[in-house]
Amino acid sequence: MTSRHPPRFVVRTLADTAREARKRWVLLGAWVVSLLIVGGLVWMMAGHGPAVIANRSDARALGAENEELRQQVANLQRAGQVAGIASKELTRNLAERDEEISGLRTDLAFYARLVGGNGQRDGLKVQGARTEPVKGSPNGWNVVITLTQNARRGEVLKGSLTLAVEGIQGNKVATLEGPALGQAAPSPGLPFSFKYFQQVQGSFTLPAGFKPTRLRVVASADGDEPVTSTIPWTDATRNDEVNDVQQ
Repeated sequence: MTSRHPPRFVVRTLADTAREARKRWVLLGAWVVSLLIVGGLVWMMAGHGPAVIANRSDARALGAENEELRQQVANLQRAGQVAGIASKELTRNLAERDEEISGLRTDLAFYARLVGGNGQRDGLKVQGARTEPVKGSPNGWNVVITLTQNARRGEVLKGSLTLAVEGIQGNKVATLEGPALGQAAPSPGLPFSFKYFQQVQGSFTLPAGFKPTRLRVVASADGDEPVTSTIPWTDATRNDEVNDVQQ
């Protein structure tokens, strides 16, 4: 048998040719679109890239500035707290100094009167008295009475003193002394013996319901007239070192 040679011509229809043409145009269009997209991206990076970088730099700078401002605010707050504590401490120290100065002035006035710094010579005098409750005893009281004299310099002044408490018992004015204050009857009083001054200590008991208003002290020196002083109860319970008295 004789072999057949393949045909040298291919017969294509008009429809096949149209499809090939459309395919080429689609590929060409896609290629053009891709070029446009790439060009747009390049243009955006070239035109807006520095702006984006600049915005990021500005954001970092603002963040650093905000952090610095926060630190400054925290430092100012701590400084304000330290200043407040220092101010309170200074106020407390000034109050303590004022109290100390007041006490020194009181002591100075006391010793000036004691040594006759005002040029006067005073005989026996009840300079002051203070009372305080006895611990564990609701009606018991301790008393400290300060006696002075500068008329007899260098001489010992001896004698005794008695106490009385004036106040309200029920609806009536009452004065308690001796046995009514829990002291022995008859009571010789509290003895004293000094040259310039002495603090005489004693104690007494008030009945339940009694409202004290004044403390009365009678000091009797040997050979002299008794000296009587009355002290308001509010002054006696202030516990000042030296209380003013009313003669």
